[in-house]
Amino acid sequence: MLSLRRRFAFYFALGFLAATPLPVLASDASFPFGSALVLDAPPQPGSKRVPMIEIEESGDASLYLWCASVRGSAKVGEATISIVPTTPLPSQCSPDQISRDADLLTQLAQVSGWRRQGDEIDLLGAETLRFRLMTN
Repeated sequence: MLSLRRRFAFYFALGFLAATPLPVLASDASFPFGSALVLDAPPQPGSKRVPMIEIEESGDASLYLWCASVRGSAKVGEATISIVPTTPLPSQCSPDQISRDADLLTQLAQVSGWRRQGDEIDLLGAETLRFRLMTN
C-alpha cells in the first residue's frame, strides 16, 4: 500500500512539473501587442536612435524610424502580419535620413509573416527584419 502511494505521489509530481512550462511556452509564442520592438541594428553615425515599432491589438501601429515617426495600421495573424503606414514622412529630417526612413518603411510594408523566439521577433518579407522585445 505504501508503494502505491509513493508511485501516485511520484506520478502526480511528474505530471505537475511536465505541465508547468506549457503556459510559459504558449505565451512566448504569441505576438507581443503593446510592447516596444527595437530593430536589431546599430544606430546610424551621429545618432543614438534605433528604429522601434509598437503594434496594439486594435491594429494601431507607431513606427519610430531612423529620424521620423509615423503612424500606421497592422493586421497580425497567427503567423502573418501586414503593416501599412497611414501618415506621410515628415520633412524635418535631412535628405539622407528621409531616404533611410523611406527604405525602412518600404521593408516594413513588404513583410507578410512573423515568428517569435523568446525576445526576438522576426518580420518576414523580401528581407527579414529582426526586432528585440524591450523587457526593461
